[in-house]
Amino acid sequence: MIKQLSRLAIKFGIIPLAHYLVRMYMALVSIEVVNEKEEAEVLDYLKGGQKMIAAVWHQRIFIVMGYTRRFQMYQPAVMISQSRDGEMIADIYRRFHFRPVRGSSSRGGREALAAMIADLVQNQFAVHVLDGPRGPRGVVKPGLIVMAQASGVPIFPFYITVDRAWVLKSWDRTLIPKPFSRVFVRWGRPFHVPEHLDEAGFETIRKEIEQHMKENQTRDDRNLGWDDLF
Repeated sequence: MIKQLSRLAIKFGIIPLAHYLVRMYMALVSIEVVNEKEEAEVLDYLKGGQKMIAAVWHQRIFIVMGYTRRFQMYQPAVMISQSRDGEMIADIYRRFHFRPVRGSSSRGGREALAAMIADLVQNQFAVHVLDGPRGPRGVVKPGLIVMAQASGVPIFPFYITVDRAWVLKSWDRTLIPKPFSRVFVRWGRPFHVPEHLDEAGFETIRKEIEQHMKENQTRDDRNLGWDDLF
């Protein structure tokens, strides 16, 4: 069904309408920053010309669209699938001031990861989905660690949750905020990945980030009554 809709959207040129519908829908949702001091530090960090990789769970990518306008001047890079569905998603993300880099861990992943690393040479900001595009849910893929290691850019955990939402029956259990719900966002302290790591050290850092981000996201979710999103 989603594939059919995306093909129709591309064929009949209704992507601009999809963009405005998403913006209008997210206008019905209030967004609150839990740790405003840390958010201010992130903004100051970027204003100072520093670089960062913001890491978020795939389950939350729709909710993120309501928050990104605060960072739109930095036009963060984001990896998008090379599929036909990805073409529609890439076009929508451009309209939200992202810079799509085409590819994924399942299609053209190596080339896209190299492109993301190259992009960080010239630009400041990238957003990376921890467990996308096909999961398993809650498992950090190695690409995040490779990107941080090769670029020397720190990983900034980004947590986002909502008090009321629909949970889709997708592999990641995507959250769609209900109208007039409240979204809460929180920035975590950055991870710095060493340039030189053996196989064991690489896996240790991957697991450390995975455990840290799952525990923190689960804690935030439970504060709003969610118990089983992962």
